[in-house]
Amino acid sequence: MLSANRSASGLVFALLSAATFGVSGPLGKSLLEAGWTPGAVVGGRVGLAALVMAVPAAWMMRGQWARLRGGVALMAAYGAIAIALCQFFYFNAVARMSPPVALMLEYLAPIILVGWAWLRTRHRPGTLTILGTVTAMLGLVLVLDLMSAQHVDPVGVLWGVAAAICLAVYFVLSAKSDGVLPPLVTVAGGMVSGALTIAVLALVGLLPLGATFGNVELLGGEVSWVVPLAGITLVAAVLAYTFGIVGTQRLGSKVASFVSLTEVLFSVIASWIMIGDIPGPVQFVGGALIVAGVVMVRMDELRAPAVAAVPDSAPEALPAADLATGSLPAVNRPA
Repeated sequence: MLSANRSASGLVFALLSAATFGVSGPLGKSLLEAGWTPGAVVGGRVGLAALVMAVPAAWMMRGQWARLRGGVALMAAYGAIAIALCQFFYFNAVARMSPPVALMLEYLAPIILVGWAWLRTRHRPGTLTILGTVTAMLGLVLVLDLMSAQHVDPVGVLWGVAAAICLAVYFVLSAKSDGVLPPLVTVAGGMVSGALTIAVLALVGLLPLGATFGNVELLGGEVSWVVPLAGITLVAAVLAYTFGIVGTQRLGSKVASFVSLTEVLFSVIASWIMIGDIPGPVQFVGGALIVAGVVMVRMDELRAPAVAAVPDSAPEALPAADLATGSLPAVNRPA
């Protein structure tokens, strides 16, 4: 009974994580359309989240600060790649296309990792993995709506693929995080590292920062810029990561990976309600194929006899691939 209750509550937390992450796209787009640069959106979100998460992380590490020495490099790489650059690329994509479409592109990360593992190990993936990859590629073609007279912005597509690559890189980084530090501490340290990365890039002129402090269009009306910034920080970062950690710990990374795919659906609903932005019918079909392809890859991973141990962490902290065997990790987000 206790195990059943734990699984049921884990499912609730995992769904809450996907739902809260799903609002990041439309909230960020409202700021972008009001004149914010992608760098300012990411910098505000990551910087404020770092301040909020630093307190509980410090409380968790009381009396064991020496453990931080072994995780400094990990948190630095995690913050720079998986948080700062990944979000920067994603919001650049959102600035040029519908948030759900940008998220669909980012969800190609597992497929990218399949190809990388195949090239590196020369170990052919399973038949279901290959079929899933082909299905996802077909879905990508439909998402881009290549047959229509009005194509998706190609620059936005490049930003979305760049976000997917950052997500795939973090697959590898996460393999080194298991047992080093508590997940919440790793995430908080990554937020601090990500905020510092944004600051350095801004100081050297590589990341333009610009923001307006008037009203923005959201939920069919005008609201203060504070509303979407607070939402993208407290809801789509702090709460989303926390829900993801609890859900993954109670469900296990593989079950939670399937639940995390619902983030695409939540993003579509949130974009429709918040900013009136919704993909076309062909892109809906393409998104369904991308999700189906990723699920097929995951099913093949579940059937594999040897599975790499992976950490339970937040939705954007993705479990790593076992590059020695070519097996693919369970997905536990994107944003």
